Amino acid sequence: MAKKSQIAGGWLFKEEPDCYNYATLEADGSTLWTGVKNALARQNLRKVQIGDRVLYYHTGKERAIVGEMRVAADPTTDPASDDSKSVAVKVEPVKRWTPPVTLEQIKADPLFAQWELVRISRLSIMPVSPELWRRLEEMCRENAAK
Repeated sequence: MAKKSQIAGGWLFKEEPDCYNYATLEADGSTLWTGVKNALARQNLRKVQIGDRVLYYHTGKERAIVGEMRVAADPTTDPASDDSKSVAVKVEPVKRWTPPVTLEQIKADPLFAQWELVRISRLSIMPVSPELWRRLEEMCRENAAK
């Protein structure tokens, strides 16, 4: 039985699509999320629990939420790193967000003004409150209806 999440909404993980993209995650079926170096991002990653929902955000030229993942295993030390503070989490795909929700759309909505994605642009792992999660899903549906 999965533990109750510490966060009611979920998380957002960012990745450069040239390094690892959502389509590759779908093809692989799961992956170990590794390589997080920022101290605050690592703190956030340590709070992730099995079953937590995660938004997959493509950085770089795309800058959009492109899919949803689920945490498949609690955080562990990153096996690919010599740094004892490193963290890794196994994730699996849930669904693609078609069309994606862009950073431009997020920044245009005042509800997101204080969210880390807007305020701390280099942070790669961040919480998503239930209110923000609901609005993002609504934006995805609105994009699909256009």
